[in-house]
This record gives sequence, structure tokens and C-alpha cells, in this order.
Amino acid sequence: MPSKESWSGRKTNRAAVHKSKQEGRQQDLLIAALGMKLGSQKSSVTIWQPLKLFAYSQLTSLVRRATLKENEQIPKYEKVHNFKVHTFRGPHWCEYCANFMWGLIAQGVKCAGLNSEGLYRVSGFSDLIEDVKMAFDRDGEKADISVNMYEDINIITGALKLYFRDLPIPLITYDAYPKFIESAKILDPDEQLETLHEALKLLPPAHCETLRYLMAHLKRVTLHEKENLMNAENLGIVFGPTLMRSPELDAMAALNDIRYQRLVVELLIKNEDILF
Repeated sequence: MPSKESWSGRKTNRAAVHKSKQEGRQQDLLIAALGMKLGSQKSSVTIWQPLKLFAYSQLTSLVRRATLKENEQIPKYEKVHNFKVHTFRGPHWCEYCANFMWGLIAQGVKCAGLNSEGLYRVSGFSDLIEDVKMAFDRDGEKADISVNMYEDINIITGALKLYFRDLPIPLITYDAYPKFIESAKILDPDEQLETLHEALKLLPPAHCETLRYLMAHLKRVTLHEKENLMNAENLGIVFGPTLMRSPELDAMAALNDIRYQRLVVELLIKNEDILF
């Protein structure tokens, strides 16, 4: 008859074997989930190929974005511009670069009213927007657009959008337009950013600098999304057709481009820190 000690030893052995089998099954499940194949202790661990490819693609993406940010920066202005006011319909002329553009930097896009719901989407009272237009026609940079003069921020945002719509050459020029639209149609995110970066190089310095300043402002608007309900996509819907117009006279072609115009502005806002 087996002693008490031998019976206890057998029980312990059975428990150890059961635990070993249970751990083995858990390891098999883990291996199946991770797609890993484990050999003997001497053999190396082979990672599942898709997992390696994913890690490699993430690393590659980071490198490509860092390259965009650090190399071949969009040229900045080397001296202060001299913006002259003519009329609202004939916007500011910069004598430095000889480009029609609104003197956005000189005039300043004040980051007031950032918490206003529907900022840039909600339209201001048209008669007061007309007053702002006339003030700029009459007084230029001395025009009073302070909150004491116009309490409703939507009047100022409406005037800003009107300026861009009235530019004789859009901020995103006709020459650069096809490249911007091309970037919006690319599915690969990294290739898309690289193409967008190339498109920015096609802009005249005055246009590119103004676009950079505006995108930095709109990025700040999105940081208050919880209050103003305006994310990059919503701002893209507002500013896409405002900042770029199709050089094609075909109405259907221009209509089809609207979704890509929206996407271009959305990408510029989201990647402002990388592209500019």
C-alpha cells in the first residue's frame, strides 16, 4: 500500500503536468494570435511577415514625414513686404514680389472669437460685411475692425472670405491647381503629403507665405473644436472653393473638383506643422 508521502508526491506531479499542459495551450493561443512560430530554445523567433511589414511601414512613414519637415523648406520672405491698398476689388499689391494678394500678414488674422460656434461657417450680416469692405477701400490698413466696431465676429470672418474670393488670381493659383488636386486623389498618406509639398513649391512666394499664415490660424481654430464645432474637415468645406478655383471653364469638371478642394485644405490644416 503506497505511503502517504508517495501519494502526495504523485498528486504534486499530476498538478505540475496539468499546469505545464495549460501553459502550453495558452502559449499556442498566443502564438496563433500573434502569428509567431516558436522553435526550440536554440532556434530564433520568427515574426509573422505582415507584422514586420507593418512595423517597417510605420518607421518609413515617420522618416518620410521628418524629411518633409526638415528638408527643402518652403522659402520664406527675406524682408518686410510693402502692401499698397488700391480697392477691395483690386486687392493689395506687394511691390516686393509683384503679386496680387491680400496683405494677410500686414492686416493680421486676429485669433479673436475662437470659441464662437460655427466660426467661418456662419455668415455675418451682409450689409455690415459691405461696411467692412468699404472701410478697407477707404482707410486700408487703418480700417477699424475691432470688437468695439463690429461685435459679431462673423462679420469679420465673412469679410475675410470675401477678400479671398475676390482675388483676381486665387491664393492657390491656376498654375498650381492641378498638382494640388492630384495630391488629394492619392490614397497613400505619405505619398499624398509629398505631392502636396511639391505643389506648395509651385506657388509664388507671396501666395505661399499667405497660405502658411492662414493655415496656422485655421489650425488654431481647430484646437477649439469642442466650443466652435469647426474641425479641419468643416473648415475645408468652407475654404476649399474660397482659396482655389478650377482653371477649367467646364462647369461639370469644376463641380467634380469641389470634394478634392475640400480635402486639399483639410490636409493643409492638419499637416500645417509638417508642410510649412
